[in-house]
Amino acid sequence: MQDLAEVLSLENKIEYVKLFVEYEHDNAPSVFFYEVDLGNNRFLIREIVVYADRRVTLDDNPDRDVIEIVPIPTIDELNSRIWGDVFFATAISKEEFEAKIRQGDFYEYDLHHGNY
Repeated sequence: MQDLAEVLSLENKIEYVKLFVEYEHDNAPSVFFYEVDLGNNRFLIREIVVYADRRVTLDDNPDRDVIEIVPIPTIDELNSRIWGDVFFATAISKEEFEAKIRQGDFYEYDLHHGNY
């Protein structure tokens, strides 16, 4: 049986990821929403960042201020703790990603996931 990430990747060549990060401080990101281009080496298309104080920012040009572009790790890689034990990633739908953009600059949902 295919999981949601596999279905999305086969249909659209785009994967949508929700990444929880363990709390550090109020100005640090707590949740990321990624739109990942599977047809272009898993590079980021758009990113939504939710901070611990529930502020939300949308970055539709995530490469503008970077020196080196790196691919987004897979959900399995993020959850395998290769990148540390402070992350938990899950696949989401395009609709959920787009809904976060429409909801504006405040995030009202859970900032934590019980799997770290």
